Amino acid sequence: RLVCVSPSLQMPAPSTEQVLAAIDKAAPVSSLQLAADFGCDHQDIIGVLKSISCFEDVIETKDETEEKLVLTEEGEEILRQGTYEARVFAMVPADGIMQDQLQQLPAYTALGDKARIGFAKACAAKWIATEKNKADKTVKVLKTTNSIEDTVLLQLKNPANISANDQKELLKRKLLAKQVTKSLTVSKGSGFTLQLRKKDTTLTPEMLLDGSWVQREFKQYNLAALGAPVAAGALHPLLKVRAEYRQIFLEMGFEEMPTNNFVENSFWNFDALFQPQQHPARDAHDTFFLSDPATSSLDGPDFPKEYLERVKQTHENGGYGSQGYGYDWDINEARKNILRTHTTAVSSRMLYKLAQQKPFRPVKYFSIDRVFRNETLDSTHLAEFHQIEGVIADYNLTLGDLMGTLSNFFQRLGMGGNLKFKPAFNPYTEPSMEVFSFHSGLNKLVEVGNSGMFRPEMLQPMGLPEDVTVIAWGLSVERPTMIKYGIDNIRELVGPKVDLAMAQSNPICRL
Repeated sequence: RLVCVSPSLQMPAPSTEQVLAAIDKAAPVSSLQLAADFGCDHQDIIGVLKSISCFEDVIETKDETEEKLVLTEEGEEILRQGTYEARVFAMVPADGIMQDQLQQLPAYTALGDKARIGFAKACAAKWIATEKNKADKTVKVLKTTNSIEDTVLLQLKNPANISANDQKELLKRKLLAKQVTKSLTVSKGSGFTLQLRKKDTTLTPEMLLDGSWVQREFKQYNLAALGAPVAAGALHPLLKVRAEYRQIFLEMGFEEMPTNNFVENSFWNFDALFQPQQHPARDAHDTFFLSDPATSSLDGPDFPKEYLERVKQTHENGGYGSQGYGYDWDINEARKNILRTHTTAVSSRMLYKLAQQKPFRPVKYFSIDRVFRNETLDSTHLAEFHQIEGVIADYNLTLGDLMGTLSNFFQRLGMGGNLKFKPAFNPYTEPSMEVFSFHSGLNKLVEVGNSGMFRPEMLQPMGLPEDVTVIAWGLSVERPTMIKYGIDNIRELVGPKVDLAMAQSNPICRL
């Protein structure tokens, strides 16, 4: 028999020995019964039982759940004073009362909003009725019976024995609530004891010397337990994909270009590539301009005088088979410092350096690094991303050499057999091609890169021989990484929303 104990009279939690003794006498026993016997809070008993459960096979516990209906605060108030409908019925005299007078009675107003509920329920139960006077538009409330049976009050006195429909109605009126009580049924285990003793976990030299190990009880080793996780760093998916691309370039005999110059001047980023100064890509809505220092010095090695003059003449008047752009080239525009918009700025520096080396030697360059553009941020675009670029400079290279090199490169990525090429326009390559590959998952061709042959207007002013041509191609790192690792929002790959657990658990990259 459970005995309810007032919180103010509750005793402190019993000791493990006291609980074990109670289990020894009454097992199997409910944790609720133990709480009642000790006069303490049920959670205190649960805590003691969990402590005992740490010792193997001493006790066995079984989870129990009991659901019962209990009176709400409003239900208890009705149990004391009667239902609202019964109270409204009692306010109506035997000869009736005008409705406005009924609503002004102190007992009626004391009910507040519940008076309206009581009036409606009394009408529904046909305890009272209203009579309208069409002449003066008044309403009189009359009793339709001399006595009533308050069934709701009777149901609240014994809610466990009423029908499901009545229970549902009382729950809807919030007079009853469901109370779920969780407890444990406790029984003796195979190793039950009244005195708990912690098992030894280590066999010491002293135990061997004095022979005490014979009387001691040792905890069994769990050889199937997992070891503690090793604290170690992890490569981000972008770094894994970047490493794979880098390895492919190295296997193809390419040399990596230095790309640690994030800040670039407009000359090497645009002008050296024969990109006109009025080109839309050079506007502030596409490019990040530096405020300090805003420009590069003309006295440094960044602006070779003779090369600078040749670039200016090519832009203004053409040359090398070109008529140029026919505008006044401005050195101050070329001096503006920016965050580089493509790694081709690095390629232009490397090709100029190559042109100064005599005699000319064929080269194969590549770069993989960050570039910056003033993009609108969304699920597939960021203002900072990685660009891959491959460059080959040699005598008399043709468009066929470019297509063959691209087939070899993408073959190593696992998609060389399905390449398609489409003519395109780039300011500093002619001819130019977009590269497409068939995506089996999407069942269509998707763009995988851009390519072309650098224009003579870019190469000849550098001093490269006339019969030297340069082929190049580029693609991003983020998009193939998102496809490889099933990420549909680039902000989950780069930036503050990156899940560090993802970086630790993502698989090895094999393209």
